[in-house]
Amino acid sequence: MISRRRVISILAGAAALPMLGSAASASVVNWRGIALGANANIVLDHPNAELLLDKALLEIARLEKVFSLYQANSQLSVLNREGELKVPAVELIDLLNISDRIYQETDGAFDPTVQPIWALYAQKYAAGSVPNQSEIDAVRAKIGWSNLSVSPEMISFNKPGMALTFNGIAQGYIADKVAGLLRQEGVDNVLVNTGEISAIGFSPSGAPWPISLANGGRKLELTNAAIATSAPTGTFFDLDGTVGHILDPRTGLPSGQWQSLSVIDKSAARADGLSTAFCLMNKAQIQAVSGAHEVMFGAPTSV
Repeated sequence: MISRRRVISILAGAAALPMLGSAASASVVNWRGIALGANANIVLDHPNAELLLDKALLEIARLEKVFSLYQANSQLSVLNREGELKVPAVELIDLLNISDRIYQETDGAFDPTVQPIWALYAQKYAAGSVPNQSEIDAVRAKIGWSNLSVSPEMISFNKPGMALTFNGIAQGYIADKVAGLLRQEGVDNVLVNTGEISAIGFSPSGAPWPISLANGGRKLELTNAAIATSAPTGTFFDLDGTVGHILDPRTGLPSGQWQSLSVIDKSAARADGLSTAFCLMNKAQIQAVSGAHEVMFGAPTSV
């Protein structure tokens, strides 16, 4: 099955930790694994790093049971399958509120109800065919942020066949939650990379966390900030590599005005959602979105 997980163009400088020396490494844990289907990395500098890492991994696992599209019993999967979810997790309500703000700010370029159209493309290309316009139009009728009802007691769809995906924002949200958990535990310095990065404090060398953008090789230094990158052609539906995985919820078509685009913000969730939407927007539209974020543009693309 084709995965909607994008190829992340961010490589944490923490990969060079062995070069930091024995003095720094005594209290440093550098964990690598998988979270929400993406490569993940936590670099934790603390005397109780091993114990705190266990807590962080339990938090990732807990949140995957809320947001995963691939765990049949996750809250998101139940909602998509049944059309409603009673007593949703607080985190699910929280992420829907964050998503709503980004939806409004980007005039619908970011819309988690895009999942049915993505599923159509995945199924068609996996079967060796291409979705035609009538099929796309039929599925587009199931998309619409206004057709989602949300309360602390229940989330429900107002149209049959609707479905949500948080693959354009959940990685950043989980990075925020894990970083927040560790800060509550007294951690001042940690890098959390769950596909998007939250960099708290400083690296074990005492300098800001070094980040390299794989596309273009730009070097950054982050402290108490987050970064997310989206690339329309980071993953393809077709074997020829011509149909990118970011679909415009407003048209139902593959799109993308930038080969890659990165956003820096205090919140990894916000950086994640904005980077997803900004791929579908021109520079003037992007610059019209207010906030403290910083945008790093890749080359324009004709996708």
